[in-house]
Amino acid sequence: MPYEQPTVQSAVVIAMHMVDIADAIDLTKVEMLWDQQRRPASIRSKLTSTPPKALAFGVPPVVLTLDPLNLTLSGNAYQAQVSVRLYEFGAAAFSVHIPVTSCSWASFSQLMNATDVLLGPSADSPVWQQLMKPLREALLPALTKPSPALLHEDYLLGIVQAFEEAIPVSTMHEHIDLVPLLSGEQRPLSEQARRDLLQQRFSYYADDLVVLTWDRAFIFEPRGDSDVRDILEVANAQLLEMRFYDELLDAELPLMYDMVEAAYHASNPFAARHIADLARKLYTLVAEVTEITEKVDNALQVTEDVYLARVYTAALDLFRVRQVSEAVDRKLAIIRDTYAALYEEASGKRAELLELAIIVLIVVEIVIAVLRHQSA
Repeated sequence: MPYEQPTVQSAVVIAMHMVDIADAIDLTKVEMLWDQQRRPASIRSKLTSTPPKALAFGVPPVVLTLDPLNLTLSGNAYQAQVSVRLYEFGAAAFSVHIPVTSCSWASFSQLMNATDVLLGPSADSPVWQQLMKPLREALLPALTKPSPALLHEDYLLGIVQAFEEAIPVSTMHEHIDLVPLLSGEQRPLSEQARRDLLQQRFSYYADDLVVLTWDRAFIFEPRGDSDVRDILEVANAQLLEMRFYDELLDAELPLMYDMVEAAYHASNPFAARHIADLARKLYTLVAEVTEITEKVDNALQVTEDVYLARVYTAALDLFRVRQVSEAVDRKLAIIRDTYAALYEEASGKRAELLELAIIVLIVVEIVIAVLRHQSA
């Protein structure tokens, strides 16, 4: 059956860019600093259509509205709305919203690809740096241990609110060719690749649809609910943070091995102190990383909303968040074991030093007694 070419009546393309800008962000201070600049009011995020007891942010992030952008995509000019959502665990999620009205499905797919070329992960676009630099400067007092924001995650959403023609949602993927939009490929894909690409499909009502892939998603949502896109952003932010700490621990482990070897080979009488200092440093690192990763894990609390829980779980699996999280846990376990071994070694060296001191005292006592006997 040939695919239909419906007219997209109302839609939006959203380019997301998640960066780690600090170890932590004081969201209350962010709201105060933003209000002092007389910018559009900041708001605390919540899911629009889901009861808080069913699914909610652990610590509600702060959403800031930034100045609009003028973009040229596929030869057409667009004024894009821009916002950034700041998470307590140090992530900033920028979103560029490009509105679309009355265009063909092929043109909508082309717009997605053009947005990817301009703002996608391989574009190295200066747009994100232009948005981030003034934001960092304005909010610097609210950032704990600011980072250079070299690590990032990008995600692209194509959200349609209405087609001019009625299309059955249950078989929408059979009536409309979603593959070029979701893959970004111009050449035809194999049947196996097409099936794999369309595998993650979800619907709750009879008139909505979500199709997820690794770096893009298509959403048909006639009511304008933003819950699905919000949880996709959270999943990407969690992936970003877990990657950040995975790379941090990758860099720390070789240094740890060198420091441990140096501490073990120390021949001075204060070797126990050096080993104890190293153990405390490792314990502090484990405590800091564990605290932040727990905040990342609890960024979104899912309880009763089965549909959004399914979408969220599928996104975490698709983005491989759990695998990266498990890698972080394994490296933390190595550091914990090393800390325990160092602590035991430091205790042993202290005991040896104490025994040596006791022996010296005994010898001194004996020498003093002998000298007194001779003088008598």
